Amino acid sequence: MSLQQIERPFFVGHEPRRQKSVAGLLRQASEAADGFLARYGMLFSFLTLWQVASSLGWINAAVFPPLNAIVTALWDGLVGGALLDDIAISLQRSGTAFVAAVLVAIPVGLIMGQVRAVERALDPILQVFRQTSALALYPVFILLLGLGEASKIFVIFWATLFPLLLNTIGGVKEVDKKLIEMARVYGASRLTVFRRVVLPGAVPSIFVGLRLSATTALLLLIASEMIGANKGVGFQVMNAQYNFQIPLMFAAILLLAALGLIANFALVALQRRLCRWSEVIG
Repeated sequence: MSLQQIERPFFVGHEPRRQKSVAGLLRQASEAADGFLARYGMLFSFLTLWQVASSLGWINAAVFPPLNAIVTALWDGLVGGALLDDIAISLQRSGTAFVAAVLVAIPVGLIMGQVRAVERALDPILQVFRQTSALALYPVFILLLGLGEASKIFVIFWATLFPLLLNTIGGVKEVDKKLIEMARVYGASRLTVFRRVVLPGAVPSIFVGLRLSATTALLLLIASEMIGANKGVGFQVMNAQYNFQIPLMFAAILLLAALGLIANFALVALQRRLCRWSEVIG
């Protein structure tokens, strides 16, 4: 048997496999590119149109500066350290209010969702407060707590409390009653039913409330820092607008959007880790 006859089966057997592997990789890359364009194509088209329209003078560049000018202002603010101080202060305010809302809303929501008498007693006042805008109450909080940090944190806390509270109550009520009855038939105690059935069933809805509350915290942060503040990302937006530093104003707005996306991504990742049995929409 010659050397060519020995080597031929090797090449014949592996060449189609190699071609198949390359074709599979190309197909996966094409599917990934199509998915990326389907998800982010409109966003990139919008940003590209903004950049081109501002650069060519189709829109007023003084009002809508090109994206490269906004990115430059953002980079200068971060490197110079001015925006870093604002980020730290804003995260401290919104984070404190968010944690306080979590500590209050989740326990109260779990109790109201399970104990009918408590829900009946608290629901009317809850509905009244829920329909009252936190911004409308902000002057009241300023009168009671002053223009310092307390009023800013409390108005954010007030706005973030209700989305989380209502979603927690709704999550407890949406737990399948048959599962609760089955657990009781098998002799599970009330605490065991709550720990093994009610709480896991309510967790996905609680995470929806957490994501809504995190978004609300950042929205109210801007409003609270626009009144009586001298530091923070929201203050930076107003200060840049007053001084007609439009690229810096948009840079601060972009920074707030990035903080919101990071918070949402972190909560979605945590929900996927804790709620593997449920579908999570990012």
